[in-house]
Amino acid sequence: MNHLLGPLGYGGVMLDLAAGPASLALAMVNLPSVSGQEAGLADALQAALAAQPHLTVQRDGDTVVARTNLGAATRVIVAGHLDTVPIAGNVPGRIEPAAGGAWLWGRGAVDMKGGLAAMAATAAAVTRPALDVTWVFYDHEEVAAHLSGLGRVMAHHPDWLAGDFAVLCEPTGGGIEGGCNGTLRVKVAATGLAAHSARPWAGRNAIHLAAPILDTLAAYQPAAVPVDGLVYQEALNAVGISGGLAGNVIPDRCEVTVNYRFAPSQTVDQALSHVKDLFADFEVTVDDAAGGARPGLDHPVAARFAAAVAAAGGGPPRPKLGWTDVARFAEAGLPAVNCGPGDPALAHADQERCPVEQIERVAAILRSWLGG
Repeated sequence: MNHLLGPLGYGGVMLDLAAGPASLALAMVNLPSVSGQEAGLADALQAALAAQPHLTVQRDGDTVVARTNLGAATRVIVAGHLDTVPIAGNVPGRIEPAAGGAWLWGRGAVDMKGGLAAMAATAAAVTRPALDVTWVFYDHEEVAAHLSGLGRVMAHHPDWLAGDFAVLCEPTGGGIEGGCNGTLRVKVAATGLAAHSARPWAGRNAIHLAAPILDTLAAYQPAAVPVDGLVYQEALNAVGISGGLAGNVIPDRCEVTVNYRFAPSQTVDQALSHVKDLFADFEVTVDDAAGGARPGLDHPVAARFAAAVAAAGGGPPRPKLGWTDVARFAEAGLPAVNCGPGDPALAHADQERCPVEQIERVAAILRSWLGG
């Protein structure tokens, strides 16, 4: 049996929140929680957090919420998702010594059980924080947005997530990344006329007609957009193409799937208008869209958090170029930032791994920031 587990939690055992952030992260890696299979880890966390007398624990599905109730003037939310992408022979995990410090290896080490461990260890250790804290461990982040446990709790129990500022412990290399870009995915379609491929003059080849779509994308110069002191790099790319009915038919339709990552100064509607202008001669239909989040650094509590990150060696705030659930908090009116251990480039990789130092650093940042 894993020595980091005790009675009353997952499968009759419970996570030891006092074991240290890195050891706790390894124990979490060894509790598989692929999207849709988070119940075991949720059970273990619920039991471990419920054993802390300073926390009130609630649950919706496989989302676990633990709260202090000290009557502080300010409440902050610290959140992270339980689920991982599918395992690729990288569970059980391991902590392996290396030049410059040890690494945690295994599915979820980066995305995001290192962050979860930093959260859970701090939730147990800081019994009287200077701020009231809501700790949120939610399910179904790695799959379709409508399945999100965070979105579900926001819809069903908005009072559970009331607060003034939020930190999402997504991987940032132990630094702070404000807000996030928005994302828009569209189908840009060229239409032609089907004909026998032996008589192409009788039709119009939609794949050929789609060439200007690709030319526009290849020539596009993405903008670097300043937003509240951070500069967000936009991107516009083809991510898929489809067309053709059979090997002897001139295709009458070709669709190019285009992904636009846009700065949080734009709304989804503004981003869509921009894309439609670029492809004015083609049919454009929306496949998926999610707004971004502004940096969220102007709240005094955010400034104190940024100072705690800098003091721990995490550097100054940077923009988050990908989309994260800080956008959900922003939509609900909460400024939010990202701060978690691990290199995002190693998330979902077969060789997923996270420096132990960063897991411990993020836990130290949270303890310093929350005080008490």
